[in-house]
Amino acid sequence: MAKKNQTLGEFIIENQASFKYTSGELSRLINSIRLAAKVVNHEVNKAGLVDIIGAAGETNIQGEDQQKLDVYANDKFIQTLTNRNIVCGIASEEEDDFITVNSQDENHQNKYVVLIDPLDGSSNIDVNVSVGTIFSIYRRVTPVGTPVQLEDFLQKGSEQVAAGYVVYGTSTMLVYTTGDGVNGFTLNPAIGTFYLSHPNMQFPEDGKIYSVNEGNYIHFPQGVKNYIKYCQEEEGNRPYTSRYIGSLVSDFHRNMIKGGIYMYPKSSKNSNGKLRLLYECNPMAFLAEQANGKASDGFNRIMDVEPTELHQRIPFFCGSKNMVEKAEEFMRD
Repeated sequence: MAKKNQTLGEFIIENQASFKYTSGELSRLINSIRLAAKVVNHEVNKAGLVDIIGAAGETNIQGEDQQKLDVYANDKFIQTLTNRNIVCGIASEEEDDFITVNSQDENHQNKYVVLIDPLDGSSNIDVNVSVGTIFSIYRRVTPVGTPVQLEDFLQKGSEQVAAGYVVYGTSTMLVYTTGDGVNGFTLNPAIGTFYLSHPNMQFPEDGKIYSVNEGNYIHFPQGVKNYIKYCQEEEGNRPYTSRYIGSLVSDFHRNMIKGGIYMYPKSSKNSNGKLRLLYECNPMAFLAEQANGKASDGFNRIMDVEPTELHQRIPFFCGSKNMVEKAEEFMRD
């Protein structure tokens, strides 16, 4: 039974048996992510004091300007996961292709691949707004001991064995699931330890917050426009409150605690949506479903979507179950 103020290490050990693959590798993998998150958190908190804010002068595979902290976080997570010899492959939103780990060692038995968005919302760094890290873990489908292949990463979200995020905000929290509920751990910076602060996190079935970039309103499908108007009408417990941080981790985290819906629909500017299925939508969908919420592309369950490429984009509606279902109703109509 989860106990408040239990350390993350204690929680992992105590709950290892509830995970259907009890080899201990997944526990070591979560511990590696914890370590990398603490290193990145240390740098994020120095933004403005040292030369780590602003653009790095490069673009990533999506054609977006990379921030210096994007590059730093990407390097730290890849380095930590690789050096600890736990995973057989890594895919990052910041990398063109997946990374094969231990391909030269014929005896390696690593079974897991990690997909990661090292620094979600990094454009907010310069203005001191919360950012985060998102991660997703799968068991490989190709034979153990061989180099990983693309199909190890192009798995449906329903095949995830763990997913989570780290939010670097007023406090730093690591929130994750292994398919047995969602738990949140807050970092005590004085001693560098994560403590269970939010056991068994749940989305309220209804909420009063809608999160969408309304600056793109004119480009949205009619169903989304109609739903936004519905959110703004004075009727029943409406109008809802509009809250949009522009960092998926931060918006999701607030909505899970307070109740709400996050929307990044397709538009005339982004015909497939803007968020990445593998690095952002699948892990957040897994967390949402484990926390009594729902995640959809407006018509279908996110975790049922068959991926076709590493950097695939998709529309995303996620949050309190009744709110997502109401948005889907407007989309269908």
